[in-house]
Amino acid sequence: MRVTLQRVSRAEVRVGGEVVGTIGPGHLLLVGFRAGDGLPQIEWMANKILGLRVFLDDDGRMNRSVEEVGGDILVVSQFTLYGDVTKGRRPSFVHAADPETAKALYETFITNLKKRTDRKIKTGRFGAMMEVDLVNDGPVTLLLERE
Repeated sequence: MRVTLQRVSRAEVRVGGEVVGTIGPGHLLLVGFRAGDGLPQIEWMANKILGLRVFLDDDGRMNRSVEEVGGDILVVSQFTLYGDVTKGRRPSFVHAADPETAKALYETFITNLKKRTDRKIKTGRFGAMMEVDLVNDGPVTLLLERE
């Protein structure tokens, strides 16, 4: 499981011009799954994301979590996180989970986050062509992976 986490001032995702998810300050999560991922990876990732101290405290240090600052989370599926570009010019997605499996994992991940926090969790639409707008705060961007 791979996640690109961005600390944002705001973010939104649109499908066909329709806004399907929007948040103010918080985390934008671009989420991808590989073949073999399951509940252990999802649980680890949810705990890690909710506990990461990447928001500024009163001294200007990254020392507060998304929950501590009252931030929200926007989760967007992105199978291209498992794109392999080591050969040729076109990405290969052989390591990405098949769409049916990835959708189930994506939904489980969202449910898992919702069980662990009372913060607002918004989502994109799995499998859709999406447009994501964001204002990266900092900028802060982290790559998280759990095999």
